[in-house]
Amino acid sequence: MFKQRNRWIITVVMSIASLAFLSLLFMPFLTAFQTSNRAATANASPSASPVAQQQELEAQAKGYELVLQREPENQTALRGLLETRIRQGNVQGAIEPLEKLAKLNPDQADYTVLLAQAKQRVGDAEGAAQSYRDILKTQPGNVNALQGFVDLMLEQKRPEAAIGLLQDTLRGAETANKVTPGSIDVTSLQLLLGRVYAEQGRSDEAIAIYDEAIKTDSQDFRPVLGKAIVLRTAGRTTEAEPLFTTAAALAPAQYKDQINQLAAGETPAPADAATPNPLPDVEGGDRPLPDPSASPAPSVSPQAERSPSSSRVTGNAPAVP
Repeated sequence: MFKQRNRWIITVVMSIASLAFLSLLFMPFLTAFQTSNRAATANASPSASPVAQQQELEAQAKGYELVLQREPENQTALRGLLETRIRQGNVQGAIEPLEKLAKLNPDQADYTVLLAQAKQRVGDAEGAAQSYRDILKTQPGNVNALQGFVDLMLEQKRPEAAIGLLQDTLRGAETANKVTPGSIDVTSLQLLLGRVYAEQGRSDEAIAIYDEAIKTDSQDFRPVLGKAIVLRTAGRTTEAEPLFTTAAALAPAQYKDQINQLAAGETPAPADAATPNPLPDVEGGDRPLPDPSASPAPSVSPQAERSPSSSRVTGNAPAVP
């Protein structure tokens, strides 16, 4: 049984390995809504009181709603209303514009993932699950949807269901990639499965899946880091130390210091303000919201990368720290 501190380390570092470096372009609604007061303060009139700031946000929301009464499919207004509701911390109010955006952009899974997150926040677990299923029917390798669905299952105390979903997807990856090359990123799924194993205290299975990922690409630092953390958490410090060194050597420059801090058993310092923080909040992954200003629907690459993107809500909304 892992000690509390070891479980904290596992949660943080497995999230680093499986989320922050997968180019998942979402911040969980939990984090977005927790920062809503700071958002309102930063973007409303600087001298305005909290009450006045909320009144200003409500006026903005009503303005978007008036536009939508005339033009119910106006995506600029829908995204503006979504942004405003997020800044208000109004999860329930964000669901309706998200549902419309998801319907208007069926080829973009981003809004549907956000919709699932919002439904989960308001206690509609089945609605959230159905949203994830809808994505995975047509995009079985969508890492954003898989991550969200896995987290939902873990929240419901269903780790075996989460593991089964990932294992089934991995088993079908070779066939799927023959039909549509690159449709399933095997390494990303291995990292996610390793994280779930580690969080459940199944260190041997976590190490085995990381070893598979390392064999596939020996230059990818993420599975090396994941294996190092699991080994150390299991008390196998001598085996873990050289892996931390290797992970730091392979990692992009912006992550080296944090990996070295982890190797030293320290809490990693926040990333530089100019760089998206690769360390997720302990309660969830660090996934920024899609940028609604670039196009009618956010553009997201389905392929995992080794450095996070800096997408965020723009316009009047601030970057989410």
